[in-house]
Amino acid sequence: MFLEALGSALLGFALAWAAAHRLPDRLPARGAVLVTGTLGAVFGALVTHGSLGPGHFLATQIGAVAIAAVLLSLLIRPASRRLRRSAAA
Repeated sequence: MFLEALGSALLGFALAWAAAHRLPDRLPARGAVLVTGTLGAVFGALVTHGSLGPGHFLATQIGAVAIAAVLLSLLIRPASRRLRRSAAA
């Protein structure tokens, strides 16, 4: 379980770093993104390991990355659009 948690933390950190590098203007502060990705992956590994049981290392890592990606997607803000007029005008 320790290697699953460590591997998922590294994968979540890498995913969060890639997201922060690719979308810096649509995400909050880089530290918050990195922490969210890392902890989301560890939580995902815990949930996946609990549902599948021991002996499914690859599936646990896939589940961890999937949950980390979902949590990171919740941080993305919409692209800013400038309105020329208000809707009431």
